[in-house]
Amino acid sequence: MESPSPVAVVTVPFPAQGHLNQFLHLSLLLAGRGIPVHFAAPEPHLREARARVHGWDATALLDVPAHASPDPDPSSPFPTHMQPLFEAFCDGGGARASLAALLEELSVSHRRVVVLHDRLAAFAAREAARLPNGEALGVHCLAASYNVGWMDPGHRLLRVHGMVFHPADACATKEFVALAKRMGQERRRAPGAGMVVNTCRALEGEFLDSASSSDGHKLFAVGPLNPLLNPVPDAAARAPAERHSCLEWLDGQPPSSVLYISFGTTSSLRAEQVRELAVALRDTNQRFVWALRDADRADMREPGGERRLAESAASLLGDAAAQGTGVVVTGWAPQLEILAHGATAAFMSHCGWNSTVEGLSHGKAILAWPMHSDQPWDAELVCKYLRAGILVRPWEERGDVTPVSAIREAIERAMRSDEGAAVRERARALGDAVCAARANGGSSSRDLDATLSRT
Repeated sequence: MESPSPVAVVTVPFPAQGHLNQFLHLSLLLAGRGIPVHFAAPEPHLREARARVHGWDATALLDVPAHASPDPDPSSPFPTHMQPLFEAFCDGGGARASLAALLEELSVSHRRVVVLHDRLAAFAAREAARLPNGEALGVHCLAASYNVGWMDPGHRLLRVHGMVFHPADACATKEFVALAKRMGQERRRAPGAGMVVNTCRALEGEFLDSASSSDGHKLFAVGPLNPLLNPVPDAAARAPAERHSCLEWLDGQPPSSVLYISFGTTSSLRAEQVRELAVALRDTNQRFVWALRDADRADMREPGGERRLAESAASLLGDAAAQGTGVVVTGWAPQLEILAHGATAAFMSHCGWNSTVEGLSHGKAILAWPMHSDQPWDAELVCKYLRAGILVRPWEERGDVTPVSAIREAIERAMRSDEGAAVRERARALGDAVCAARANGGSSSRDLDATLSRT
C-alpha cells in the first residue's frame, strides 16, 4: 500500500482583493519551498487573482462558488456592494462545504493537513479541527499594530506617538462589523496554533512584541509577502514582451519624479472627487501615473466605469497628459512594477495594508488618503509612527469631497519641500530595512522558516 504524503497546505483567503493577493503570494512562497499548496477561493476571484498576480507565476487548485453583488456605490467609501458575497462566503455554507470536502480528501492521502486561513474566514479553522490530522493557523492580513489598537486604544505606543485608533464602527458598516464579530466567535471555538502576519520587525517590531504578549498567539511575522522587485537598470533587462505602456512611459522620466496614485480595488471615487484631484495634478504640474477605476464587483465582471472616470479626468487635466506630464491607467495597473521603478518617488494611496506594505517595501513615501476599515489606522502608523508618509485628508473629514487646495498642498509638501525630502528618505531607509528582513537570515526569513517547521 502506498504510504501517504507528508503534508498538504490549504490556504483560505477572505474574498477581497487585498486579502486574496496576500494569500496568493504566501501560497507561492510556500510552494517555492516544495510544499504542495491548495489555494481555495471563489472562482471569479481565483481567476482574477491569477490574472493580476505579478512578480510570480501562479497556479491554484481549488474553486469555491462565488456570490454575485450589485454595482459599487461611489457615495459609500466602504464596499457595501461586496457585503452579500462576504455574508455568503462566511455564513452561507457553500464555501464551508466545499472546503470540508477538500480537507477530508487530503486528510486520507496525507499525514498532516495544515490550513492557513484568513482570520475573517475563521470557519476554516473549525473544519481543520474536525480532522484527526488537521491543524490551523490564522493569517492576519492587516497590520499587527491594528490588533494592539483594537485591544487597547490607550496603549503606551499610541500615546507616545500621538496615534488615534478609530473604532471599527466608525470605519465600516454595522453589517460588516457584525460579520467580523461572528468570525471572532468562530476563532475562539477553534483558536488554532498561531498567527501568520504580513509584516516585519522593521515596520512593526514594537507592536509585534506587544501583540504577541497580549493575546497568547505565537506570531510569525513573515512579510512582506509581495515580491521585492528591483528598479530596471537598462533596456536589456526589461524582459516582458507585453510590458505595460505606463512602465515604458516611466522609463523616460527623471529619477524619483513621479507620483503614483491608486485607491485600491474596493472603493470608487465620486465624480466630484475625481475632478478635484485632476485639477490639483494639473495645477501642480506634477508628473503622475494614476490608476483610475471603479471598485471591483463581487463577481469580478467588468466594472464599466473606467471610461467615464478617465474621460472626466482627461478633460480637466487638459494638456498635462497630452504633453507627457502624466498617464491615466484604466483597468488593472502593474502596481509592484510601478512602485519598484526608479522614476517613482511617492504613492498616493488609500492605505490598505496590502498596498501600504507594497509601497514601503519598495521604499516609497505614502500620501495617505484612507477610505474605510483598517485604512485610517494604517495612515496613523505610516505618518506618525514610521514617519514615512504625509496625510492628504484627516479621517474626520471623510464625508466631504477633499478640495483642490488640500490635495495640492499635500502634493507640494511630499514632492517639493524639505519635509517631503525627509519623508522620502525615511521611506527609502525603511525599504532597505524591509528587504534585509526578507533576506536569508533576516527576521522575516526566520519566521517563515518557523512557519514551515509547523508544517
